[in-house]
Amino acid sequence: MKKILLAFDGTHFSEGAFEFAKQLNRLQPVMVTGVFVPQSELANLWSYAEGIGGTDYIPLIESKDTELVQQNIKRFEQLCKAEGMAHRVHKDFYDFAIAELKKESLYADLLILGSEVFYENTGIGSHNDYLQDALSDVKCSVLIVPEKFNFPESIILAYNGSEESVFAIKQFAYLFPELTHLEGLLVYVNDNGENFPEKIKIEELVSGHFKKISLTSLSLNPKKYFRTWVSEKTSAILISGSYGRSGLSQLFKKSFVKDIIDDHRLPVFIAHK
Repeated sequence: MKKILLAFDGTHFSEGAFEFAKQLNRLQPVMVTGVFVPQSELANLWSYAEGIGGTDYIPLIESKDTELVQQNIKRFEQLCKAEGMAHRVHKDFYDFAIAELKKESLYADLLILGSEVFYENTGIGSHNDYLQDALSDVKCSVLIVPEKFNFPESIILAYNGSEESVFAIKQFAYLFPELTHLEGLLVYVNDNGENFPEKIKIEELVSGHFKKISLTSLSLNPKKYFRTWVSEKTSAILISGSYGRSGLSQLFKKSFVKDIIDDHRLPVFIAHK
């Protein structure tokens, strides 16, 4: 049974994140741990949780936020019970939510975040900057889900010949064997006319895990056009590696994947070594 972390900005309940977990549970039972991070923690405790800045100040949680968090916890528990889904709630996350969330990720298979509501009203730059901070030290694979989506009927494997992209493909196959029967497309994107790197080896790997897989090479500028190409693929999930030595933070600085997340059109699975 997979252990899935569902992380909520405590005052915003992500319907998309919960719906994806529910659909996974219907395919194969999972155990879901709900983590409700108070908004004052989200806005102020990143540097504190990482021991940066030398501050001893811990912001107080407003009573209104506390009530909303409790309402969302109750709703989460009711929905899980109605679905017959094994679940836990970590209510001790009030004090050091971010540090504990990152620690908890070491003991989970997957973290699911709602891309549109997790960072609402934080006042911290753009949401991609915020997600970058939130995910920089996560120790498990991450699934970023829009509020409205079609549950995957096809899989897009983003491949650039790097170890990171191959690692993500393998992690997805190991974690979700129940989805490997879907139509799959391994996409090598290049803008310099290079041949498909290690084509035979990667084809052998993916064909051993995915039942209906095909390979394609797109000769285009990924930063400009891959986003548009993916947006036309409805009912799909995108599989991506971190594409950089600094893990997920590098992804949000340089990768075209951040633009796809920003579009809120399809779920994005990210795995990093």
